[in-house]
Amino acid sequence: MSDYGHDLRFGAFLTPTAHDPERVVELAVLAEESGLDLVTFQDHPYQPGFLDTWTLLTWVAARTSRVEISGNVLNLPLRNPAVLARAAASLDLLSGGRAALGLGAGAFLPAIAAMGGPALTAGESVTALEEAVEIIRGVWRAGDRTPLRVRGKFHRVDGAKRGPAPAHDIPLWLGAYKPRMLRLVGAVADGWLPSLNYIDTPNLQESNAIIDQAAREAGRDPREIRRLLNILTSESLSTQEWVDRLVPLALQDGISTFLLGSDDPDAIASFGREVAPAVREAVDRERARVGTPTGLVRPAAALALRRTGIDYDAIPTSLQGRAVEPGDREYEDLRSTYIWEGRPGLILRPADEAQVTDALAFARRQDVPLAVRSGGHGLSGRATNDGGIVLDLSALDSVEVLDRERRLVRVGAGARWGDVAARLAPHGLAIGSGDYGDVGVGGLGTTAGLGLLARSYGLTIDHVKAATVVLADGRTVRADADHHPDLLWGLRGAGASLGAVTSLEIEAAEVSDVVFAVFLHDASDTAGFLQRWGELVEGSPRKLTAFLTLTRQGGALIAQTLVMWADADTDAAVTALEPFLDLAPVLSQQAQLTSYAQVMARAHNPHRGQGGGTGELRSRSALVPHLDDRTAKALAAMFDDGHTGLAQVRSMGGAVADTPADQTAFAHRDRAFALSATIRPRTGTRAAEAARAWDEVGDDAIYLSFETHDHEAVLTRAFPPATLERLRQVKRTYDPDNVFHGNFTVTPAA
Repeated sequence: MSDYGHDLRFGAFLTPTAHDPERVVELAVLAEESGLDLVTFQDHPYQPGFLDTWTLLTWVAARTSRVEISGNVLNLPLRNPAVLARAAASLDLLSGGRAALGLGAGAFLPAIAAMGGPALTAGESVTALEEAVEIIRGVWRAGDRTPLRVRGKFHRVDGAKRGPAPAHDIPLWLGAYKPRMLRLVGAVADGWLPSLNYIDTPNLQESNAIIDQAAREAGRDPREIRRLLNILTSESLSTQEWVDRLVPLALQDGISTFLLGSDDPDAIASFGREVAPAVREAVDRERARVGTPTGLVRPAAALALRRTGIDYDAIPTSLQGRAVEPGDREYEDLRSTYIWEGRPGLILRPADEAQVTDALAFARRQDVPLAVRSGGHGLSGRATNDGGIVLDLSALDSVEVLDRERRLVRVGAGARWGDVAARLAPHGLAIGSGDYGDVGVGGLGTTAGLGLLARSYGLTIDHVKAATVVLADGRTVRADADHHPDLLWGLRGAGASLGAVTSLEIEAAEVSDVVFAVFLHDASDTAGFLQRWGELVEGSPRKLTAFLTLTRQGGALIAQTLVMWADADTDAAVTALEPFLDLAPVLSQQAQLTSYAQVMARAHNPHRGQGGGTGELRSRSALVPHLDDRTAKALAAMFDDGHTGLAQVRSMGGAVADTPADQTAFAHRDRAFALSATIRPRTGTRAAEAARAWDEVGDDAIYLSFETHDHEAVLTRAFPPATLERLRQVKRTYDPDNVFHGNFTVTPAA
C-alpha cells in the first residue's frame, strides 16, 4: 500500500473519432471549462476511423488555454523519436508549457507492420522505447552544445543538433504492464500510465513495487514517478460512488492522476465539477490525519548539487513552483548574466511584490550572498554570484501608460527596454534607455540610464517620478516627492544598494521618428581620432547623441559610431551628421529615418556569460570632462600596450548637465563623456599594469554600471564626498543591516 503524496489531478481520455472531428475538440474544451487538469487522446495511427493524434493535439492546444495535453499513449514505432522530441518541444512552446508526452512501445504489432513500421518482437519494442527516451531527452537538452549521439539497435542519431528546449520540463509517461516495461518506468520515466480495465488492484500494488524497486536501483526516489490511471467506464456513478472508488486508489495504490475514459459530455462535466473536488477533499483530509508528506520531490542527482548555507526545505511555498536550483532544466539559462558566468545555489523568481517580500525574508535567513537581477545584461556582473541566492525580477515586466497627457508611464523592474519602447511607440512616447533593447529596467533605471537620447532628454533617472521598492525589513513603500523623498533621491543613482525596486514611474518624452546613423572609421590615428570625435560631439546640437566603440580587428583599430538625432527633421540631421565623414577614413556609413522602438528592439539573446566568465574579464569605467589630448592618448595607449581590445565612449553633456548635481545620487553632471573598457586578465602583474594605465585615462569619477565589483575604492569615485555621506544616511534609514551589499557596498552611516 502506497501514497506518494502527489497532488491529485483529473483529466479526460477521449476518442479521436474522425467522422465528427469537431465533437472531440468540443469535448476537450468542455473538459477545460469543467475544471479538469488535462486532456488526453488515444493514438492508433493505423486506425482509419481516427484523427491523427498529433494534429489533434495542436488543434486542441490552440482552442484551450489552461489544460495540459498529451497522447495516451503515442505509438512510438510509427513516430521517429528525434522528430517527436522537436514536435513536443514546439507544442510546449506554442501552448505556454502545457504539453506532456505519453509513450507506448506499440502493442498491435501486425497493424504497425502493415503501416510500414518495424516488425519488432515485444522485447525488441521495449529496447526501442528505451533508446527513444534517451534520444528525446537528449534533444530537449538545448543547453548542451555537444552533438547528440545515440547509437542504439533500433533508433540512432549521430551528431544531431539539440533543441529547441521546451517551455517547461515536459513529463514523460510510459504505458506499461509487464515487468520489463515497469522496470523501465522506474529507471527513466516521470510517470506510469496504465488503464484500470487491463490491470486490477492487486496488480497495481505489485506493479508499483516493481517500479519502486527499479527507481531505487537507478538512484531515484520512487516519489519522482507520478502514477496515472485511465478509467474506461460507461457506468453512471454518483459523486459519492466515485469518491468511494477513487479515494482508495489514491491512498492505497498511489494513483494521483485519474483520467476518465468517456466521450459523454455530462460525465466529463460531472467528473470535473463534482467528482474531482470531492475526491481531493477526502484525500486531503486523510493525508492530514495520518501526516502523509506532500509536495515537490527532487531527484537525488539534483539534491546532490545543492549548496551549503541555503535551507532549501524552507523555501516559501509561494516561491517553490518557480524556484530554480542547480540541476534544474532552466538553471543553465538563468545562472549567468549576458557577460558574466555565475553558479548560484538558488534562483528565486517572484511573480509579484508579495513574493519579493517572501524571497527577501528567506534570503536574509541564509548564510550566502544575495544578488538582485532585473535584466542581467550589465557589465558589472553584480546580477549573479557563486553559491548564493539570485532574486530574479524578470516576471515583473509590466508596461503601463498611466496618464498620456502627463506622459507618465509605470514599468516593472523586470521589463526589458526594447519591450518598453515597443509598448510606448503607438503613443508617440519614448524613454531614454541605454543603447540595447535587452537591458533590464531595474538596473539601468536606478543607476543612471545613459542612452541614445541622453543629450536631448537627460538620463533615465532624471525622469523617474516615483518608485515602488521592497525594503530589507519586508516593507513595500512608494518613494516619490511626497513619500520618502530621501529614498527616491538615493534610488536615482544608487538604487540597487537600498532595496529591491519592483517598478518605476517615469515621465516619458514626446518622440516621433528619429534619424539613426552608423559610421565605421579606420581609427589607426587613435588619439587624434578620439580628440576630433570628442570635439565634434561636444559642439553638436543637443538633438544629437553619439556612442563610439573601438575594437581591434586583426591589426587594425576600427571605430563604430552610433548617432541618434532625436526627431524626424532629416535636413537638420544631415547637417549634423556630415562632419562625421571628415573625422577619419570612412569604411562604411548608413543613416535612416526610423522609430526609436526599432533602434531599441529586443534581441532576446541568451545569457550565458559570453564574456568568458568571472575568472578572466573585468570592466573599467571613467567619467571625463572632455576627450582632450591627455585622455585621448591614454586611451589609445591601452590598445597599443595590449591592455584592452574593446573600449566605448558614450556622450553626456547637453540635457544631462541640466539636472542639478544634488538632485539625484548620480552627481557627476559636469562630465561630457563616459568611457569604459574590458580588460584581461583580472589578476597578476599585467592586471596591475592595466589598472595603472586606466587610471591615466581617468581616476576621479566612474559609471557604476560599467565597473566590475572587484575594483577597490569605487564608492569615492562613483559619488562625490557630500553625495556619499548623504547616501550613507539614507542607507542607515532604509537598510541599516546592509542587506543590499551585493551591489557596491555602501556602509550605513554610524
